[in-house]
Amino acid sequence: MRLQAIYDIAEICSQQGVSNAILCPGSRCAPLTLAFVKHPDITCRTLSDERSACFVALGIAQQTNSPVSVVCTSGSAAYNFAPAIAEAFFQEIPLLVFTADRPSEWIDQWDGQTIRQNNIFGKHVKKSFTLPQEYEHPDSSWHVHRIINEAIALSREFPCGPIHINVPLREPLYPAQHEKISFSKKTKVVNVTPTFFEISQANKNTIGKELSKYTKILVVGGQHIPHEALSKCIIRFCKANKAALVGDVISNLHHLPETVRNADTILSQCGDSVMKSLAPELLITVGKSVISKNLKLFLRKYKPTEHWHIQPRGTTADPFQSLTRLIHCSPQNFFENFQPAEKIEPFHEQKRKNYVQLWQAEENRIDRSIKKYFSDNRFTEFHVLKEILGSLPARCNLHLSNSMSVRYANIFGLTAKNKGVHVFANRGTSGIDGCTSTAVGHALSSEVPNILITGDMAFFYDRNAFWHNYPLPNFHIVVLNNHGGVIFNLIDGPGNLEEKNDFFITNQQLTANHLATEFNYDYLKIDSPKKVKNALKDFFTFNGKTKLLEVFSNQLTAKETFELFKDHIKKSYEA
Repeated sequence: MRLQAIYDIAEICSQQGVSNAILCPGSRCAPLTLAFVKHPDITCRTLSDERSACFVALGIAQQTNSPVSVVCTSGSAAYNFAPAIAEAFFQEIPLLVFTADRPSEWIDQWDGQTIRQNNIFGKHVKKSFTLPQEYEHPDSSWHVHRIINEAIALSREFPCGPIHINVPLREPLYPAQHEKISFSKKTKVVNVTPTFFEISQANKNTIGKELSKYTKILVVGGQHIPHEALSKCIIRFCKANKAALVGDVISNLHHLPETVRNADTILSQCGDSVMKSLAPELLITVGKSVISKNLKLFLRKYKPTEHWHIQPRGTTADPFQSLTRLIHCSPQNFFENFQPAEKIEPFHEQKRKNYVQLWQAEENRIDRSIKKYFSDNRFTEFHVLKEILGSLPARCNLHLSNSMSVRYANIFGLTAKNKGVHVFANRGTSGIDGCTSTAVGHALSSEVPNILITGDMAFFYDRNAFWHNYPLPNFHIVVLNNHGGVIFNLIDGPGNLEEKNDFFITNQQLTANHLATEFNYDYLKIDSPKKVKNALKDFFTFNGKTKLLEVFSNQLTAKETFELFKDHIKKSYEA
């Protein structure tokens, strides 16, 4: 069969455990589409908008912790994958991106849907392959099989990430009338022996001695998927070594009682004297980015003597401008091995305890201030969101869109009682373009409740996330609609410009009820304090329907509320 090597791509994917495919309609990609659709062990879904489709694939890959195949036709369709591919690259999520293409001799010849697709995603994929365009010779089949095996292995190799496979295809693209698509019984499958990233005994001894020198140790968790075993190792390490632990809401460390969750609020108002007392001598970081700009500025200003970052391999990032040691092992292996390695002198241990207590004292101060601030039950999106986060199911996935939603949640979000709440956010590139689609991918590939909290700009920007035929009974959405967003009213620069309303802040008058009607979702709204209790009760009842809750506010009130909150925190330090 002329296209047997292409059809066998699906068989190799299946044998390698790649069991999900997102397919975008098109003609040039027909052989690839048919290969995945005809395979009995691959779950296929089709979405018409390539940008949304690739974010949905990203969400499925993140939820299942396995590569997902995503397929599109030739031409500009491929470019629409780019935002999701960049997000997957920086979040280290495995994708197999198949772009159908014209044969090479037709590039630059004014042929329809023909652009330069080789290496189209540049440095935002781990590697880009182009398959041979003639498939009938046995060596060509071997070549295709070898590339697909290599691509799957690379997507999984730490750091995980997207792989691009460009597929030139000649016409005819469809099987003949009586031609049946089947899969070769002897496809080439290359198995990879996993690597275990463990710290050597020699490095244990060296690092253990270094660790024993410091009395002010701070562990900071960046963005990380939920990982219970790692969390347990981190908290054992912190207790044994008397280290303070700071974690943004996206670190998924909120369920540990010892985690300082309010670092951003503390550092925004506490003043230099408190900052100096909180400054670490040894900073240990794990995970990727942090949300808090105040934490970044604090660690850049009060640089630790030593900054160790733990990761098996990959790009050396130095966001706090203080990195002194990159420790190549798995984070779990590192924190397991220092409990502590050296005996600590009593006076030394007491100084470590004092440092942890300083952080906990500030954490408790902010907790009290937040509780007092929200005691008046005013009606703002800020207050309603606090109610929503306090009402989450015991086990759910919480998706936070950019820009203000994730910041709001980081300010007063989750506590130790939210152990079963797993937090996800597109903080690889921090764009608003695919937040909803990513959450849809999670909902399609999990049975637990998936709850998205999003602003109106991110929601309407990604409305094609719903343009498909797949039910989402476990997906509920909160839209904070203040008709344009708050972020450009708050950040330095645009908030003081007379041009802000016309050129920085998008003033829009859309509401989500029309979308809910269009897609047959249950629609709820909160536009007064009287509606909060009943609306939230209905919203958190999962009865097999997608639900959309719209919380109405306005930009001025949202800004004033946020400013009042900051003033309230500041006064707690002046009292």
